[in-house]
Amino acid sequence: MVVGGSLPRLRLGCAELDRVLGDGMVAGSLVLIAGEPGIGKSTLLLQVLAKVADSRHPVAYVSGEESVGQVKLRAERLNVSGEGLFIFSETNATAVLQHLQELQPQLVVVDSIQTMYVEDLAGSPGSIGQVRECTLRFMEWAKRGDVPVFMSGHVTKDGSIAGPGALEHIVDVVLYLEGEPFSAYRMLRGIKNRFGSTNEVGIFEMGQKGLTEVDNPSLVFLSQGRDAAVGSAVVSTIEGSRPLLVEIQALTTPASLGPPRRIANGIDFNRLLLISAVLTKRARLKLSNQDILVNVTGGLRLSEPAIDLGIASAIASSFWERETLPRLVVFGEVGLNGELRAVPQLERRLAEVARLGFKSCIMPRMSSGPPLDYAGLQLIEAGSVGEALSLGLMRRAEQE
Repeated sequence: MVVGGSLPRLRLGCAELDRVLGDGMVAGSLVLIAGEPGIGKSTLLLQVLAKVADSRHPVAYVSGEESVGQVKLRAERLNVSGEGLFIFSETNATAVLQHLQELQPQLVVVDSIQTMYVEDLAGSPGSIGQVRECTLRFMEWAKRGDVPVFMSGHVTKDGSIAGPGALEHIVDVVLYLEGEPFSAYRMLRGIKNRFGSTNEVGIFEMGQKGLTEVDNPSLVFLSQGRDAAVGSAVVSTIEGSRPLLVEIQALTTPASLGPPRRIANGIDFNRLLLISAVLTKRARLKLSNQDILVNVTGGLRLSEPAIDLGIASAIASSFWERETLPRLVVFGEVGLNGELRAVPQLERRLAEVARLGFKSCIMPRMSSGPPLDYAGLQLIEAGSVGEALSLGLMRRAEQE
């Protein structure tokens, strides 16, 4: 147990999770980890328990979905020794709390809250009343004993926590574990945190031995062994407090059947419509008869406006069949008049660009402040999206 500020916190031995929680888990806190079935919630929680467990201070894993034997098989696959780890296969919340009171663990995982029930309340497990009452009882036990508790919860197709989303108002912390179905990478986002910031993001990779932390995520989301390519642009974005370099790919093709389509994978669909309209009106790209497909590599989902110029550059590169400049990074918010607007945390972005060996960077023109100087990095300022495209895309003669 360590002290962070005025609140005692338990370090979990997982740097990515500790970062999202705010440098550890506060004693007596109730944390909900939500995500789609099969995304890796149980795997992550079991691995965390194994790191915290020891012979003097045991931890408890309460499984309402699997038997003890099934949990043991998963633990063997994850190379979890089991020392100091106690597993309960039980769905009766009253019985679970009695076991926990006798064991006095330093950390508890309930997987999942939708399977828990109390006998003196009508309704089947997973119903609104049962889920709310079980959550309140676990919260009361955690606060009384100053024992932190993790609960997992499934997310429905519309993205809300099943059974129901009202849990978000009861618990202290809400984390979402998300990722594309066919991607090995998972992102842990903070949605609510009474004891820290909700801006942090943890990145993991799913492998045969479970979830592993990604120490250098920028390298993960960039294509390996590549330079400039048609329809591709590298952007600098901020996830939490960490700068990331991510590759955005675009493909434009003449619409052959029916009206032109717009497909956005990893970015907001309405943002794609806005940027396409700006490129048509302000940069004179004739996109009205073009299908436009945009994809963020690595299964990452981006929402920051600073990626606007990257989307525009990738679309223009594909439409004009012109590559971007070699080792170029772009970022900037695009306005409706085609102007480029400044983005926050400029120095962090540029430091990451320089660290990964890129040579040049196109960014919004700064109105004031001292000039930035990064050794070996050429900073190119642009006032509009049209100017940025003319500076960042190679001429055909240069390509040949």
